[in-house]
Amino acid sequence: MSNLSEWVEFNPRVVLEKGKDYPFLSMERIRPGIRYVVHDEYRSFTGGGARFCHGDTLFARITPCLENGKIAQFVVDPETCGFGSTEFFVLRAKVGISDPAFVYYLAKSDLLRSTAIQSMVGASGRQRADIESLRNLILKLPNHDEQKRIGQILSLYDDLIETNRRRIALLEEAARLLYREWFVNLRFPGYEQSKVVDGLPVGWSRQPLSALIEESPKTPFEKDKIYPFVPMQSLSESSMVIGAREEREISGGAKFHNLDTLLARITPCLENGKTGFVQFLSDEFPVASGSTEFIVMRSKSVSPYWVYCLAREDSFRDHAIRSMAGADGRQRVKTKCFDTYMTLQPPASILQEFDAIMEPLFSEVEILARQNVRLQVARDELLPKLMSGAIQV
Repeated sequence: MSNLSEWVEFNPRVVLEKGKDYPFLSMERIRPGIRYVVHDEYRSFTGGGARFCHGDTLFARITPCLENGKIAQFVVDPETCGFGSTEFFVLRAKVGISDPAFVYYLAKSDLLRSTAIQSMVGASGRQRADIESLRNLILKLPNHDEQKRIGQILSLYDDLIETNRRRIALLEEAARLLYREWFVNLRFPGYEQSKVVDGLPVGWSRQPLSALIEESPKTPFEKDKIYPFVPMQSLSESSMVIGAREEREISGGAKFHNLDTLLARITPCLENGKTGFVQFLSDEFPVASGSTEFIVMRSKSVSPYWVYCLAREDSFRDHAIRSMAGADGRQRVKTKCFDTYMTLQPPASILQEFDAIMEPLFSEVEILARQNVRLQVARDELLPKLMSGAIQV
């Protein structure tokens, strides 16, 4: 039995040069249940923030991020370091004593998380964990070889999850590229032979978006019945996949069914790209509800896949952002902006061809997303058994 600080370095020293650009990670980049985090921006280092290197574990210290499980392992070129939110603890394996993968999984364990949560102090809503509670935590850890074996076993699950996430990203990119090619660049099947009249291919027309979709339409549901509920944090900034759901009786908030697109209408969620495509519902639960800050976009005379791809387009999002009104920090989209956003109504034959390609693509995304949920459940059930020694390795 020994203090955790004998096994793990906390907030290790990382030398960065002021004024130089480095990989930067905000708290928003950490997704609960996802092991690896990769930077998507560089910022000039000014001297503040957590500092970390490849393989370090980032551990959210503030509520509700810690309770939500915002813990991840930073992945970058081995010789590269970065910095990020001041609300991270950084945990690093000690060479020859502890294994980086094991340190990550230990950080995810209930033992460390509950210890950190119980140490929280501060004003309500801004409570922070005390790092000393982790440094001084007394526990018995397996030897270095056993740590590596535990890390390798659990890594098999996370590596499969990461592979599926990459496949999802490629499928999503393919969908958006095809949308732009056909409906923005107008290089749709047969465009070479299509006649153009008044700047548009024959059979196409320019329409306000409100003529093509329904905005937050009425969705029937049974009262006093439990339905899936989608909170704002379950929408991704870059993927159609909708994350963890809760179960609630439907009262207020958005109501939707499969093939609807969910668009965050409030700042900064809209600017950050929070959007989702609903395809997780079943015959048992054909309807779901969600945050009051969702706009439900439902196809009326176009394709539901077309609607989602349009909702991801910068031109549409910029138009919606310009319509926002309200107090600073709580501005919301005015849905009348759908009346003033002009887009092209494609012929039914083109939409049918588009659907024939998109339907199996979107379905594959959902299959991969469900596989990832099952992998996460299996990994999380195995984690405490390996950490406690209930399963020998």
